Amino acid sequence: MDVEPIKLGLVGIGKIARDQHLPAIAGNDRFVLAATASRQGRVDGVPGYYDIAEMASACPLDAVSICTPPDGRYQQALAAIEAGLHVMLEKPPATTLSQVEALVEAARAADVALFTTWHSREAAGVGPARAWLADKRIEAVRIDWKEDIRRWHPGQEWILGPGGFGVFDPGINALSITTSILPNELCVESATMDVPAGRASPIAASVQMRSAGADVRAEFDFLQTGPQTWSIEVDTDHGTLRLTEGGSVIQRPGEKEQTDLDLEYARLYERFAHLVAERAIDVDLRPLRLVADTFLIADRRSVSEFLF
Repeated sequence: MDVEPIKLGLVGIGKIARDQHLPAIAGNDRFVLAATASRQGRVDGVPGYYDIAEMASACPLDAVSICTPPDGRYQQALAAIEAGLHVMLEKPPATTLSQVEALVEAARAADVALFTTWHSREAAGVGPARAWLADKRIEAVRIDWKEDIRRWHPGQEWILGPGGFGVFDPGINALSITTSILPNELCVESATMDVPAGRASPIAASVQMRSAGADVRAEFDFLQTGPQTWSIEVDTDHGTLRLTEGGSVIQRPGEKEQTDLDLEYARLYERFAHLVAERAIDVDLRPLRLVADTFLIADRRSVSEFLF
């Protein structure tokens, strides 16, 4: 029996929506893009509305995918849930832990699906890394996540503002992978954050964590030009495992590097279709909790101003 496609509304038509969400939606026959909501962007041939409330009242929908900046996502997601819509959230899912917890409670009450996505966990090397590490003794972990803010977030002033996460907008991707592949939980022990003058969120950070008996060090930098660095190295009693290129390339001890196609967002939408069918909730707060802990205890250092 044919299954009716999920009528999806896409909220926020910016760079991430155009680069990742629109191709993934177009490539999945479980979805049909029925409408968009954005104050600025539009998609040719698709009805566009100003916000979720206007979109939900004007267009029959089953679900929404929200990929606006994190500040404001809570209100948008809550409005969708209250309209009886299933909700998929870009990372980070909101600006605070309590906001996400409130969304979980609302989704349960409304009997709708809620999916807080961590796209980097769907990179090709992450699953194999998790499987290989499952029975190993972890001795140390090194995270280097360094990229060019001007290249990936051109002119996006919000990212250095309150609730913008700063360098932790990409850095949380590394934390999402690390919490997924390590067999034990992570705890933040100390941190420093470099905050440009006149800004609220860091441009760089160093975080010292622990996972059981292993030291975990993370270096995040938003000012790296030239080649970009997205790597995680895990020292074990069986050698060092390496994930590079954001998790898409894996090298186990004694083996050659292995890579595969970028299917992160395709896998996210496949998962969301399953959650919608089951009216299920898939929420993992661990990456966001680590960022919140870092902001709570970090030594904040003021550095020179930053201009896009």
